[in-house]
Amino acid sequence: MRIEQLQAFLAVAETGNFGKAAHKCGVTQSTISRQIQSLEQDLKMSLFHRTAQAKLTIAGEILLPRAKKICQEWEAVNQEIADLQSGKQPELCVATIHSVCAHYLPPILQKFCRHYSGIQLRVTALGSDRALKVLRDGLVDVAIVMNNRFLTASQDMVVDVLFEEPIQVLMAAEHPLSQYEKVPWSELVRYPQVVFKDGYGMQRLVQEWFSRQEATLNSVMELNTLDAFRGVVRQGEIIALLPQSALLDAHQDITLAVRSLDNIPNTLSSPLPNGRFTHQLTRQVVLVTTSDRLQIPPIAHFCELVREFSKSLGQFPESNGKSLSITHLS
Repeated sequence: MRIEQLQAFLAVAETGNFGKAAHKCGVTQSTISRQIQSLEQDLKMSLFHRTAQAKLTIAGEILLPRAKKICQEWEAVNQEIADLQSGKQPELCVATIHSVCAHYLPPILQKFCRHYSGIQLRVTALGSDRALKVLRDGLVDVAIVMNNRFLTASQDMVVDVLFEEPIQVLMAAEHPLSQYEKVPWSELVRYPQVVFKDGYGMQRLVQEWFSRQEATLNSVMELNTLDAFRGVVRQGEIIALLPQSALLDAHQDITLAVRSLDNIPNTLSSPLPNGRFTHQLTRQVVLVTTSDRLQIPPIAHFCELVREFSKSLGQFPESNGKSLSITHLS
């Protein structure tokens, strides 16, 4: 059974005439006749009495209301898909990590809203792994997160590298490590750390980094907001490893200090999962969506705005007048 057969059936039922039904459907009368005959063969019952006026048989009367519903649903689906293709969607959902949400997205969101004022833009700050999972589940349209190749390996995922940034050490202003311009690895491992909760890419990144150096991460607390990190760290001995863009506000706080990490000694460095050999701890931020979503104009436009902003940025502005260099890896 095909939708064209049901449409032909409804046209004949409405007009009572095969010729008028053909005119209504914009096809020849022989085409209408073949479609009705094929439908009757599928159902193994006659649908019309072939008299001067085509009248419904008992089987035709049974089919009529259901055929109407099916064709109405088909028309509704076609209209919804056409609206989607033309950019008429009610909302666009974005999941992103906290630092990107606070410092990277605002100008992009503003520009998108000017182009698509009728679309409700919904932005949710989540951990990277959680954001990628809700993207895979179809709950959001785009994720801007730390890369996790285990969660973006499927063929339908489209991944664009935006930038790579160093991981730095957040500590209290009077912390012993504040004496260093670049904190040595041998000193870093001596202090307890507060880390992100499970599901956040930073926790996974730090744990993997310590594991590759065959060192033990002394994690004494798990949190999920940058405000909480700053509040805990300023109390004393506990430190935190955080990406540079997440530490922009900390530079304005006289009770806190931010220091770079010294390069890992050659005797400790090891290859990363992507095959690169590095002595530095960095994170890679990516834009992730699915290939089918890129066929929808508002989503494609949002992704293009993110890519353009990343390419044109060059430097990531900090609130204290300093800047974060961005390395484009694409």
